[in-house]
Amino acid sequence: MRSITSGRGAPTRKKKEGEEGGKAESVWVLFRDRRLVVFLVCAVMFHFANAAMLPLLGEMLAKGQGRNSMMFMSACVVTTQLVITLLASWSGRKAGTWGRKPLLLIAFGVLPVRAVLYTLTHNTGELVAIQILDGVAAGIFGVVSVLVIADLTQEMGRFNLTLGAIGTAVGIGASLSQVIAGSIVHHFGSNAGFLFLAAVAAAAFGILYFRMPETRDKRFLNSTL
Repeated sequence: MRSITSGRGAPTRKKKEGEEGGKAESVWVLFRDRRLVVFLVCAVMFHFANAAMLPLLGEMLAKGQGRNSMMFMSACVVTTQLVITLLASWSGRKAGTWGRKPLLLIAFGVLPVRAVLYTLTHNTGELVAIQILDGVAAGIFGVVSVLVIADLTQEMGRFNLTLGAIGTAVGIGASLSQVIAGSIVHHFGSNAGFLFLAAVAAAAFGILYFRMPETRDKRFLNSTL
């Protein structure tokens, strides 16, 4: 009986060890795809450049506005969410005809422009209007990034794992953005903080443009507007 029991236990242990080894390998296999690594870097830099802009804008609006600063911040948030809502459906349709990369370039391209514009005006209405660009960037990226991940994981699978890994990395990048940009603003002023974020956004745009290929199957692309 002992020999039978031990004989049955050995394959079970090996099976568990094999499953654990497969799970560990599945995390690292994501980094074997160069396109996925490039997109991960771009996504982290995108959120690093984007995350701190609204808090920095809040500080600008709070200066000299008193109680009205909360109202202006609410207007900024509502403006962004409205644009995201309007662009979500359009982004999904155009991602199928134009491809993913052109839309991502739009989303990444408006970030440095938005950051620079914040340094050129202190007019409250204009600062709120600039938030339209935030909605454009967030609306397009939120839709197209999921499609890019689906394209990249179509053959190897692991869509949920990839989405979770990128989400974690993006969260870390966004947290670091608050700390680093806030430190720069504290020592050198708000304009320096916005220009720093603009430089990061421009670098992300360059990496996306030169290193990230189109992930949509070219057979399904056309130039229909």
